[in-house]
Amino acid sequence: MATLSQWVAGARLRTLPIVIAPVVIGTAAAVGETGVFHWVNFLLALLVGLLLQIGVNYSNDYSDGIRGTDDARVGPLRLTGSRLTEPKNVRNAAFACFGAAAALGLALVVLSQTWPLLIIGVAAIFAAWGYTGGKNPYGYRGWGDVYVFIFFGLVATMGTTLTQIGHVNPASILGAVGTGLIGCALLMANNVRDIPTDKEVGKITLAVRLGEHNARLSYVLMLAIAILLPLLVTGTYPWMWLVLVTFLPAIAPSLTMLREPELRKLVIVLKQTGIVNMVYALLFAGAIILPLWLV
Repeated sequence: MATLSQWVAGARLRTLPIVIAPVVIGTAAAVGETGVFHWVNFLLALLVGLLLQIGVNYSNDYSDGIRGTDDARVGPLRLTGSRLTEPKNVRNAAFACFGAAAALGLALVVLSQTWPLLIIGVAAIFAAWGYTGGKNPYGYRGWGDVYVFIFFGLVATMGTTLTQIGHVNPASILGAVGTGLIGCALLMANNVRDIPTDKEVGKITLAVRLGEHNARLSYVLMLAIAILLPLLVTGTYPWMWLVLVTFLPAIAPSLTMLREPELRKLVIVLKQTGIVNMVYALLFAGAIILPLWLV
């Protein structure tokens, strides 16, 4: 029987910045336009994102575990693959997270009157399960990165802005692309580490398709593009140059990806990329809101 600490480890908390960052950026984009902060909507959006991400992590744990994908995997603890609990328990934990996310998402839609998000929310849950679950998981065919970019970049960021002010704006769009790229970089780091074992079981991720060398380079390229993108709106947001400070925490994981030959040592890059994502989000948000404080 898995312990509480093992369940927490299985939730893979170091991946949660991938959903915190877009909610922070999306909210800041809205506040920068209206000066109004709807804190209840913010908290609901944050909880929906966190529950979806934890649900995805448990879902991947279950689906990869029953397929045998995790039998020889290095990296974070996997509950199913390590035989710490019955697979159905991990599956049920994933479904519980998806159900709670759906309930809170419905509350957010009703509160903000953003009814189109109902369809997007349903699509997000089905996509979360279909990543590694079902008979033909798209994560095994190299489409997982697209899922991350769309749902944990574009949808999470612009959806948050929508629930705050009823529409999206250029800041939310640009921030969505930037944080989406960093989320893809995190997934790329994870998949580069797993290239040998994924090949053995037929899991053809984008990292496998690109090859180890190109996949490592793509990680650095995605971070660089994400950090440089905000410079496009310095005319509207003069403080946006602050986002360039994100290059500092991005140096260590980038060098590790480029220079570390031992794949198991790439695990640290996941945590470091999460930090990069949060620094990026806070600086992006600060660049938008700072002028309001200086008035």
